[in-house]
Parts: sequence; C-alpha cells; structure tokens
Amino acid sequence: MLISGSHHVGQAVYHLEWCPKYRYKMFRKEKNKKLCEEILKEVAERHRIKILELSVMPDHIHAVVSIPPTMSLSKAFQLLKGASSYELFKREPKFRLRYPKGHFWSAGKFYRSVGDVDLETTKDYVQRQEEIHQAKLSQF
Repeated sequence: MLISGSHHVGQAVYHLEWCPKYRYKMFRKEKNKKLCEEILKEVAERHRIKILELSVMPDHIHAVVSIPPTMSLSKAFQLLKGASSYELFKREPKFRLRYPKGHFWSAGKFYRSVGDVDLETTKDYVQRQEEIHQAKLSQF
C-alpha cells in the first residue's frame, strides 16, 4: 500500500495500541465501545489518517493505521488520543466522573511499523544495492 505524491513514494503503516488512564475498563459497555469507534474514525478522517483495522477492547485500543507522509508518528498519536479524549468527554459526560482532571488516555503507547516486506528481505535488498544498480546500468 504505497502512497505517492509529486516528490515521494512510501508507506507509513503502523500497529498502534493505547489505553485509558489507570487501564480502567471504560469500553465494557457496547454503547461506549461503539462511541469510541465512531469518534476514532471521525478524528482519523479529519486528519487524513486511514484506519485499516480497529479493535476497541474493554481496557485498550488496537489500531492499524496509515498516516500521511508529512505526519510524524507522535503527531498521529497526539491527534488520535487528544481529539478522541475531547470528543469522548463531550459526548459522554459521565466519563468525567472517572476522570475529573480531563485526562482520558494514559501517557503510554505501543507502536510498530507494519509492511508487506519483512526485515530480512529489506536487509537483503539494501545489501545488494550495488549489484542491482550495476545490472540496471548494464541495460543502457
């Protein structure tokens, strides 16, 4: 799933995971789970983050996302966690009873890049660059 622009081609796909502060089971109820899914999808769309897969568990979130090439991973987390927190408090005021200081998500997070090519294939490709380029030059 390569993204291309006038001066770039690349892929920025990540598996992200984060949880509510104190790992409270805030999404045990189906209505809260659906609300969180809806909000995360809205926030992602607003910021050009593509959610490829999303799983809202009772006490944490898993998401596979593709981010724009101009966006850092930390910015993607900031947008997803910050805007969703704001919207969750706005749409479900009872969440403020659990988090009176207004911090819904914990500071922690997990991330890992995801690609169609594994590490060994990439390392082999990089190691063989001279050979690959020589082969291309000999075609001219």
